[in-house]
Amino acid sequence: MSDNWQPLIAESEFPEDGKLAARLAGWYVLIGRGEDGFHAVNDRCTHQASLLSSGRIRRGAIMCPLHGARFELATGRCLGGAYKDLRQFPVRIEAGMIEVEVPDSPPGMDEIPVSV
Repeated sequence: MSDNWQPLIAESEFPEDGKLAARLAGWYVLIGRGEDGFHAVNDRCTHQASLLSSGRIRRGAIMCPLHGARFELATGRCLGGAYKDLRQFPVRIEAGMIEVEVPDSPPGMDEIPVSV
């Protein structure tokens, strides 16, 4: 990545449920708020390519709404399954605005959810 920071939302306006889905420069991104700050991952389950943002966040992990696979938001690591880890994106707060850094290149077919 080469300094492709995308403004998302004011930190004060982040949803109460602790998650926000966005499309930034062609990337489907899920941003979650944890006890240690904000984390961003590719909004696509690595098992069945569904949107993870339709799932619930519990104990720092997002659960796939299709089959229950859980992914840790802070690391993207799959918990208790044999699925690939999620791609992570750096997050920062600049002047009260949450920003996410996404790659300059567009996402590949294996990084786009099937249900959008």
